[in-house]
Amino acid sequence: MTVARPDEVRRFNRSSLLRLLHIRGPATRAALAAELGLNRSTIKMLVDGLAEDGVVEEKVPRMARGAGRPSLLVLPQPQAAVVLAVDVQVEHVGIALVGFGGQIMGRNSWNLRGRQREPDELITHVAESSAMLAEDLGLRPVAAGVCVPGVVRRADGLVHNAANLRWGEVALGQRLRTVLDLPVTVGNDAEFGALAEHARGVGRAAADAVFVSADVGVGGGLIAQRALLRGSAGYLGEIGHMTVRPGGRKCYCGNEGCWETEVGEAALCRALGMPEHGPRGAIVAELRELHGDWETRLADYLGWMTLGLVNVVNILGPELVVLGDLFAALPEPAIARVRDQVHRRSMVSRAFGGVRIEKSGLGPDLKLLGAAEAAFEGVLTML
Repeated sequence: MTVARPDEVRRFNRSSLLRLLHIRGPATRAALAAELGLNRSTIKMLVDGLAEDGVVEEKVPRMARGAGRPSLLVLPQPQAAVVLAVDVQVEHVGIALVGFGGQIMGRNSWNLRGRQREPDELITHVAESSAMLAEDLGLRPVAAGVCVPGVVRRADGLVHNAANLRWGEVALGQRLRTVLDLPVTVGNDAEFGALAEHARGVGRAAADAVFVSADVGVGGGLIAQRALLRGSAGYLGEIGHMTVRPGGRKCYCGNEGCWETEVGEAALCRALGMPEHGPRGAIVAELRELHGDWETRLADYLGWMTLGLVNVVNILGPELVVLGDLFAALPEPAIARVRDQVHRRSMVSRAFGGVRIEKSGLGPDLKLLGAAEAAFEGVLTML
């Protein structure tokens, strides 16, 4: 029988404590001991060591009440470990430096036009912009996470296909590791959306959840038993390419009638009577202006959205479905209609009383936070 050495146990306990502070935020020593199942002396030793290393700080709560001396809060120090998060979208790129505890320390973004979408141009701009941001803030990232709207091999960050960027077989992870001189984790944008929701969004308490994102394309990320499900070689979640309408519109993937041809950005524009390639802001503004006529204008669109979600729920059986991007911009009455239809038409949902269907609340920072969490996975074990 193999017995863990004391130093291995200490590293494991320290890593567990760091993970808890990173995700949950400030906590008392007593709360940390209870959550981790450790005794107070062990917690004291760990916290004292982290404080000595500048990773945490202990302070009296600002709003302390009641008699007696208040318990000190253990606070993560954001500058103790900073990662670079990169969110590559079809129309723009966003970058941010994110500190321990999930705090965004600074950010930058730019639009993508013409040659700027080409891998060489994008990689150069990411390297230059991140270096300028780090210098301005006086921070040095220790790792990077990058999300891309495409099929990504998680092992090395090879972008096998990102059709809406016109990319194929791009060694993005390897090339960014070289120019940034950092460990780099590259993943699909919906996968990292699921990671963000699980760590910091409406999916924090869910053991099994699906994040469904409608953008130019449609993708999904899966949380199974509180862990991100990655699939063979990291290829997973292409739910936008399940066939829902045989003989339907041609999809860029070569198939016909894919779900994203009925609920992606172009389909939503058609439903709203807008040009298919208009600016994203105009689409969101039009959705906000919908009032009583949403039922008429969005009827077919919501029907296809419901059909796809019924399939997702029946196949995966999640307790929660989180809607992101354009799905999250739909009027609340429309979401309520879809939610009711999925509950009635999904066998799995009826079996356990109804899957929760919620909008993402993380807004435009969703995928930046997901990319940061992917980068922190390796960092927290080294602090």
